[in-house]
Amino acid sequence: MSDEDAIGAVINEMYAMISGPAGPRDWSRQRNAFLPEARQVRTWLDEHGRPAKKIMGLDEYAENTTPFFNANNFYEIETARRIDVFGNMAHVWSHYEARTSLDDEEPERRGINSIQLFRDPDQGWRIISMIWDNER
Repeated sequence: MSDEDAIGAVINEMYAMISGPAGPRDWSRQRNAFLPEARQVRTWLDEHGRPAKKIMGLDEYAENTTPFFNANNFYEIETARRIDVFGNMAHVWSHYEARTSLDDEEPERRGINSIQLFRDPDQGWRIISMIWDNER
């Protein structure tokens, strides 16, 4: 499998893991896409219009998002991808649309995931960090 195919499979697993009807997510799938020490960073604008962030480890991300996923249908669909590989590191720009149904005519929001991966000698390509922002 080429690096691009292997990286693509990791990105596809990440989207599949968080997308679905309202209800619990299978957080054991994180190991298929992330290194245990990975960080995920949500960004937004605060009430004063200033950039804000929340940095989470894998368990913290699962804990933080579980109430939302339990109560809401959520489908994050990749609309474009650019992969750059150099040695044992890779960067992916992954454009997405978030929807409450796969049949929605318009997305709820759009954004970009900036994803950094490391080629682990035992597990292959895995996400080591990820930061995202919604389109404004």
